[in-house]
Amino acid sequence: MAKIRIKLRQYKATLVMGKNTLMKTAIKQYAQKEPKVKVLLEHIKGNCGLIFANDNLKGIKNLVEEDKVQAPAKPGSVAQKDVIIPAQNTGMEPTKTSFFQALDIQTKITRGTVEIVNDHPLLKPGNKVTASQAQLLQLLRIFPFEYGLKPFKVYDDGEMYDPEVLEITDDDLLNSFYGGVSHLAALSLELGLVNEATVPHSVADAFKNLVSVAVETEYEFEQAKTLKEFLKDPSKFATATAPTTTTTAPTPVKTEVKEAPKEEEEKEEDAPMSGGLFDEGEEEEEEDD
Repeated sequence: MAKIRIKLRQYKATLVMGKNTLMKTAIKQYAQKEPKVKVLLEHIKGNCGLIFANDNLKGIKNLVEEDKVQAPAKPGSVAQKDVIIPAQNTGMEPTKTSFFQALDIQTKITRGTVEIVNDHPLLKPGNKVTASQAQLLQLLRIFPFEYGLKPFKVYDDGEMYDPEVLEITDDDLLNSFYGGVSHLAALSLELGLVNEATVPHSVADAFKNLVSVAVETEYEFEQAKTLKEFLKDPSKFATATAPTTTTTAPTPVKTEVKEAPKEEEEKEEDAPMSGGLFDEGEEEEEEDD
């Protein structure tokens, strides 16, 4: 409730929850100034509240419906949707096998723990939750239920309507209006009545009749010239668009064959077989002498 109240601030809306007797008393007192609000009295039943807002009712409706809180199953509560126990390793001891057998859930022992073999449908919408089913869901940490606020009536200037009306968009209204106009025009044309819905169709039918007369006779007018020329020589209006394929010759690729560089022949000097460092050393010794 606190989260919803905080989110409603962006729409400048206020959520009021209280005892039904107090809310009815306040409405009766206010009805002395505004008798239109008396229609609210018959709708204040059960656990209900009031949201006061001036604009963007669709956004408020979506905000209230989206904010849900998960809750565990309690014995005696009514299931809101299908509840299926998925196949999983529960981590429970083998002593809990009898507990699953009582609920017709197939299990097996895997590494000293109870494992559910297949998905098991436990509850269907409208079924009451038993004590064993509620205990099983709590052990498996499954929270199948959701709780939150649900808008059920909208009050606007003395009129009450369902919140589904807020989902209607401008396009839906226009499509509905156009559909009604088409039905009205069809019915009026069949009965021979003239009104604003049949005028466009009558004008179009009259124009078709004029064109038909112009085609069969020599009578001409501006809008029928193009049609008569087309009937006389349709080839003038035929635009043969042959696909143009342009083939481009492949550009020659120049390839140059480069000769491998000639290896320079190294000229080897003739040297005595006993050449080397030792010979140079001998010559130096001779020069010293």
